[in-house]
Amino acid sequence: MAERKKLLLRLDPAVHEAIAKWAADDLRSVNAQIEYALRFALRAAGRTPGPDRAPESDRAPGSGASVDGLDRPPAP
Repeated sequence: MAERKKLLLRLDPAVHEAIAKWAADDLRSVNAQIEYALRFALRAAGRTPGPDRAPESDRAPGSGASVDGLDRPPAP
């Protein structure tokens, strides 16, 4: 497994508090909750990296991304 990237992130205290509460509800650390939220956003935008790509039905309409990452013309 590749080494995880380290990142300094500055958050508004209210945003941090909301994430901390969400993390506690989901039994995750704040760090894990932020990664979860980022992955969720990437999936919704059709930009999930690697083998975890979202099925086409889970993508935002008009994202234009295909399941295998290849650009294809829209179906008629």
